[in-house]
Order: sequence, then C-alpha cells, then structure tokens
Amino acid sequence: MGEVNLKYDQEYPKDKGIKRNLKARHMTMIAIGGSIGTGLFLATGTSIQTAGPGGALLAYGAIGIMVYFLMTSLGEMATFMPVSGSFATYASKFVDPALGFALGWNYWFNWAVTLAVEIVASAIIMKFWLPDVPSIVWSVLFLGIIFLLNALSVKSYGESEYWFALIKVATIIVFIGVGLLTIFGILGGEYIGLKNFTIEDAPISGGFLSILSIFFIAGFSFQGTELVGIAAGESEEPEKNVPKAIRQVFWRILLFYIAAIAVIGLIIPYTSPDLLGGDVDNIAISPFTLVFEKAGIAFAASVMNAVILTSVLSAGTSGLYASTRMLWSMAKDGQAPSLLAKVNNRGIPMNALVLTTIIGGLAFLTSIFGDQVYTWLLNASGLTGFIAWVGIAVSHYRFRKAYIAQGRDINNLKYKAKWFPLGPILAFSMCVVVILGQNYQAFLSGEIDWYGVAVSYIGLPIFLAMWLGYKLVHKTKIVPLNECSFEETASK
Repeated sequence: MGEVNLKYDQEYPKDKGIKRNLKARHMTMIAIGGSIGTGLFLATGTSIQTAGPGGALLAYGAIGIMVYFLMTSLGEMATFMPVSGSFATYASKFVDPALGFALGWNYWFNWAVTLAVEIVASAIIMKFWLPDVPSIVWSVLFLGIIFLLNALSVKSYGESEYWFALIKVATIIVFIGVGLLTIFGILGGEYIGLKNFTIEDAPISGGFLSILSIFFIAGFSFQGTELVGIAAGESEEPEKNVPKAIRQVFWRILLFYIAAIAVIGLIIPYTSPDLLGGDVDNIAISPFTLVFEKAGIAFAASVMNAVILTSVLSAGTSGLYASTRMLWSMAKDGQAPSLLAKVNNRGIPMNALVLTTIIGGLAFLTSIFGDQVYTWLLNASGLTGFIAWVGIAVSHYRFRKAYIAQGRDINNLKYKAKWFPLGPILAFSMCVVVILGQNYQAFLSGEIDWYGVAVSYIGLPIFLAMWLGYKLVHKTKIVPLNECSFEETASK
C-alpha cells in the first residue's frame, strides 16, 4: 500500500499537499451515497404521479443508463489520472482550457449554493421534533458540523460519508423488504399485487412528454455520483478503489431507484394526491413514509425524518468537500487565485474551504432576507450538474481519441470504459436533451413564457459567458489530439 501511495505522489507531484487517506470502503460509499438523497426519498412520488409508475421506471432507468456510461467514462480518466480537479482538469487538458475553467467555476458555484439549500432543509426538518427552536439555530449548528467534518481531515469526511451512506442504504433495503411483504399482503392487510399498475392510464400516464418532464427530476436525483471522480485525488489506492467504486453505479441504480419506484408504484396508486406532497416541509407524506405506514409501522414519519436529515447533512458535507477541492485544483492550475492553492499540514485546502463556507453562508442568508434572490441562485445552479456531465462525456471522448492518436495502447489502461464511443456519445446526447427540454412547457402555449424560460435556463448563459469570456481573454483554442498532455498539470 505504501508503494502505491509513493507511486502516485511521485507521478502527480502537485498533489503532494493532500493526503491519500480515503480507503476502499470510503470510495464505495461516496459512490453510493452520491446518488441517494432527497431525490429518492421525496421526489420519486412526484415522478410517479406525473408519468405513472411505468413512466417513472422508464425515465429513471434511461437516466440510470446515462449515468452508468458517464461514471465509466469518468472512471477511466480518474483511474489513469487521479486528481482532485477531476473533470474540470480533464476538460482543460483534452478539450479546451476555457471549457475546464467554466466547468470548474460553475461546479463550485453549484455546490456552494447547494450547501445553502441543505442548511435551509436541515432547519425545516428539525422543526418536526422541536418546532419552537428558531431555524437559525439549527442552520448555524449544522453549518458548523459540516465545516468541521471537512476541516479535520479528508478521512473524517470519508468516515462521515461512509456512515451517512450506510444509514441510507439500510433504510432502502428495509423499505424494499417491507414493501414486498406489503404487496403480497403479509404486512398491512390485503394482497395488492399488480392492481395499481393497471388503474386508469397506468402504467404510463401522459405518454412521452410526461416521461420527458421527469427526466430532469431523475437526473437531478442522480447528481453527486461524479463525486467519486473528485475523491479519486485523495484515494488510498486509486488504481483499485476508483474502478471498484465505479462498478457499484449500475447495480445501485438498479436496486435502489428502480426497485424503490416499483415498490411505491405497486403500493400507492399513482393518482393519489399524497404523492405530490413529499418534500422537506412535509416528511409525513414522503412516499417512503406512506409505504411504511401502509405496512403498519406507526413511527414511520419520525424514522424517515431522521433518515432524510442524514441525507441532507451528507449532501452538505459532500458538497462542501467537492466545491473546496474543485476550487483548490483550479487555483493550482492557475484558473483561480493562487492563495486558494495552499494546503495545511492535515492536507486540507483551508483557504478554499473557508471561502466556500462563507459563500454558502451568504447564499443561506438570502433565503432569510430575500426569497427572490435565493430562488434565482437556485435556478442559476440547477443546470450545473448536467453541464458537468456533458463535460465528462466530451472529455472522455477526446481523452480516448488523444490516447490512441499519440500511439498509446488502450490495453495498458487500468480501467477501460465499456462500449466506447457509444457510451460517451449516448450520455452526451441524453444530457443535451435533458438540458434543453427541462421546461419545454414554456414553449407549448400560444405565447412563450419568458419568465419561465429565464428561471429554468439562466444557468446556461452564465456557463457560456464564463467559457467564452475566458476564451476571449486568454485566446485559448481546442487542444489538438496529438498535443493533449497526459501529465497532471492542466493547460493554462
């Protein structure tokens, strides 16, 4: 193990300030935990109500396939070149430094705003138990906990994410087991079987457009899976741990999302208005809570409240970790102020961590003093995850082409993405469809809903402005395949 760490520290000398202390179990749970959160516990109800149980299964299955290809693409690059900048570094090296700059800063902004979202959500959840305690108390407390978990060491982040993810995994396994017993009438009374898949327009309601409308919800639920690529820079044995974590993607999607949606759709009629009510303001009608209550578990709401709180803290902790490492990596590559590249003796880029925490805290304050500003911040960050995925697909396509163009043998890659070039091309195409079609309803009426268009797509012009602005200032060009560098330092 020591030889592996020494090898990577020598091969990627600029990463010597960080600590490769994430073990295999940490990487696996970071990969699993990245795709499990409030999107599964709360948003699946809305998806089923919108498109029917069959439509929801098709949408999540299609997005799951897309994410699988994206993660194998990221896995190939991250195993070959395990750096904390991950896909922003890869975009700079294999596509265009301007694209890497725009991807990095947009991804950082997305997670900084997400940190604020999770702080707000944690306070709302705590009102379930202690309604008289001011929300600001919980928000400050949880922000402090999230900051400390990141400030102590990378191992403390990995350990916290391991246990957060383990709680989520255990909940889903229990949920699926209880759901199956309920479907067959062993718990909760009557035999349900397939009857809720045959009512009215089920299993698919609303046709293709209804499925398209929940692609964005499904995609948003899976965002965070790319964290394993960022964590690769601090993995103990990236050659082994990154591929192992990536291989978990397909099976966790199949088991956790598809099985959970199938159980919810079989037990609760998709026409039930309760399916539209699952959010952090009302945990009591989360689809998971409804299924547990159907099975006769009286304290279901309280249990799910605790589980969703761990999901929120997990997302906040991972978000702060990802945004800090992205900011540090960009500073290291000359795309952010050099002050942010400093690392303390525990391997933590404290300047980047403090700045990200401050920005997340300021975004949180906008939710208190100005809902309109907070809403626009959320909307501006909404597309960032999908844009990052587009960057991963394009970078991998160019990475493999450059690798071959320079006379390298792909059999020497420690981990090879399957079905190249179909995988990245398919993932790229699906991401573009989701990005462009997320609010297609705004264009269907007689008059275009320009406010709706602005709210939904504001993140796109911001990204393009950063990309083109950097390109004009620094006069960057697309890197020729035979000039793509396979060394760690990104192109300026």
